Amino acid sequence: MPSTPLPTRAQLVERAAGLVPLLRNNAAKAAEDRRLTEETIDALADAGIFKLRVPARFGGYEADTTTLMEVTSQLGRGDGSASWVASVYSIPGWMVCMFPEEVQEEVFATPNVRVCGTLSPTAFAKTVSGGYVVNGKWSFISGAPHAHWQEIIAILDPGDGSEPYPLMALVPMADLQVVDDWFATGLKGSGSLTTIAQDVFIPAERALPMPTVVQGNTVSERNARIPIYRAPLVPVSGACTVGTLLGLARAAKENFLEWLPGRRIAYTAYTKQSDAAVTHLQVAEASQKIDQAEFHARRITTTVDRKAVEGVPWTLEERARNRADVGEVCKLAKEAVDILAAGAGGASIYQHVPIQGILHDLQAASLHALINPTTAAELYGRILCGLEPDTAYI
Repeated sequence: MPSTPLPTRAQLVERAAGLVPLLRNNAAKAAEDRRLTEETIDALADAGIFKLRVPARFGGYEADTTTLMEVTSQLGRGDGSASWVASVYSIPGWMVCMFPEEVQEEVFATPNVRVCGTLSPTAFAKTVSGGYVVNGKWSFISGAPHAHWQEIIAILDPGDGSEPYPLMALVPMADLQVVDDWFATGLKGSGSLTTIAQDVFIPAERALPMPTVVQGNTVSERNARIPIYRAPLVPVSGACTVGTLLGLARAAKENFLEWLPGRRIAYTAYTKQSDAAVTHLQVAEASQKIDQAEFHARRITTTVDRKAVEGVPWTLEERARNRADVGEVCKLAKEAVDILAAGAGGASIYQHVPIQGILHDLQAASLHALINPTTAAELYGRILCGLEPDTAYI
């Protein structure tokens, strides 16, 4: 048990909110450098952001996904890339808790350890004495420049005639090549680089079969007693990302309302944009969409947290609805920002105007395979129509 009380949700959210000015100040530099600044990383560490999903016995906070959503939503108000990286670290960092105790001790021995990762099986593994050798590469590894470890997926051929299957493993970043190839139009500061493994040896204890991971059957014995580690991987992954999407939409609304006083609508009789009925309609519609996005975000996290505490299994429909809710948060947030950007007028296209960057951040996020609204809605509809899922990521 921790010797001091763990911070409450309200305290953690307050810490995150206190970082907003610094994140906004550093956002342009992060976008230019294509990775977060060292000052931002240090500030996130000092606020305990990298401890949210770490077991208390290793100095962590064991925060549930509702807390994580509220924290990353605050960070998203400051900088989408900073919030995205924090949320991405929280997923593989949580996945570390599926491994044997000695592996957890090795990873969490580093203060404020940062674990980046992927769910893409774009590498290959073969069995050798004492473990595996992996070769391959992974793209879009957010937070790679500041990570200590990477969680990887590789296809393993068992060599005994049985079907190959994906293997999940933990690799020190020092064992990987990091390619500086993140030149993107959105989430520019996230440092989502490519990593390469060339004949990297992975001890057997640092690898797990991915099928059992997805099914939620790999939680270590000690962590099985802690509710946050009893939830399935895909619902948890969704719950970890929605805060950033919600925070970006809120940032756009704040930016629009801060910009509104003193603005006029060109080529009209409105000398004050705030007097125009069209502006009232735009602000109201965008605000309602943000509220709707928050409903779906909270339904995701409260479902994940409640079922983890109760220790009850997920139904197939609940899993599909979780995916659909993630997509809906993204769609609604993006629609809200589109409305506000249109209301901001031509001046909003300049790079120094925050709402322009927010638009691109949400566009980038919407293309993520586990967030894409269309893919998620199709899967949910498929299940509701009584068909079997056509993906293992549910």
